[in-house]
Amino acid sequence: MGLCLGKSAKLAHASSGQFSGGGAEEKQSGAVCSSLLAYKGEKSNLKSFAFCDLKNATRNFRSDSLLGEGGFGYVFKGWIDEHTFAPCRPGTGLVVAVKKLKAESVQGHREWLAEVNYLGLLHHENLVKLIGYCSEAEKKLLVYEYMPKGSLENHLFRKGVQLMPWATRMRIAVDVARGLAFLHSLDANVIYRDLKASNVLLDSEFNAKLSDFGLAREGPKGDRTHVSTRVVGTRGYAAPEYVATGHLNPKSDVYSFGVVLLELLSGKRAAGDENAGGAEETLVDWTKPFLTDTRKVLRIMDSRLGGQYSKKGAQAAAAVALCCTDTDPRNRPAMTEVLATLHDIHASTAAPRVSARAMNHQLSPHRTLSIKTTSIQISSRATTNQE
Repeated sequence: MGLCLGKSAKLAHASSGQFSGGGAEEKQSGAVCSSLLAYKGEKSNLKSFAFCDLKNATRNFRSDSLLGEGGFGYVFKGWIDEHTFAPCRPGTGLVVAVKKLKAESVQGHREWLAEVNYLGLLHHENLVKLIGYCSEAEKKLLVYEYMPKGSLENHLFRKGVQLMPWATRMRIAVDVARGLAFLHSLDANVIYRDLKASNVLLDSEFNAKLSDFGLAREGPKGDRTHVSTRVVGTRGYAAPEYVATGHLNPKSDVYSFGVVLLELLSGKRAAGDENAGGAEETLVDWTKPFLTDTRKVLRIMDSRLGGQYSKKGAQAAAAVALCCTDTDPRNRPAMTEVLATLHDIHASTAAPRVSARAMNHQLSPHRTLSIKTTSIQISSRATTNQE
């Protein structure tokens, strides 16, 4: 199992729960955004590949090399020399994932540029590494590090896959939170905008990395509270205020993270037939009555875990998910706060008894996240701008 893409979140297909449209159309160009360049202080060091080399590396894009398909195009497994980057025989050299743009994908050209612009400059342990690209006339390809365990979506929802234990799920949550916190902390204030289980990829040790930066945007600057964009995303993951208005800011990512955290806890999809209300009911809708009642919160937990998890840790993680998916973006915590709390929850797996003081120690002084045995609540004294 390798790097693969989930359903495209970029084009409107009502049957797959995706949407696109509305809001002000953002301007896209091939120029790398200046703030990202300023952050790195250097140009991208991506490798420029010849199309013929990538064709050879993937054995002519053979079907048995296919890893997955998305709105952008197809992803193939390939092999290149780790020093010269020349194509080599299968089973030798460096394994890579080669994403090949569909010729008919107009949206894909914009996303290809965004991938090169962002991943070409941003390097972090929880972002998938972009090795290089190919741009020959209409032939647009991207070459990534290969992620052997594939997507989080496959491990949570595909039948026949080995069940992920509680500790692994919490470690993945920490990794995803760390990746988002990094993006939000940049001067460019990068908004990922496409967080979902299929875009979280896992290496051989189940370390999680964010992939697919085709929809990433720079966030608001100065006194601006948001940027206006066309609305794109996947049903169940996108923040409600973003869907309604096209107004985007980092708190939109926080909402999507809360949904992914709920998927890790419940083993249920962000939107799907398995919820009590059927396909029309989102995971957030289904879990809300349980999350707001601490006596019922454990009812959302994945039954496949067989109770093999820290009850207090599960309650604490559920509290984080509840806060992240608040309908009012002003009430959602920053990703740095979420990261600090989840890190403590994960660390407490071996020793479940963690005091509220210990959980609050690393958080912002403007927001207190209290975790108790009998009650879970988040109170905020911070004042934020209206979206």
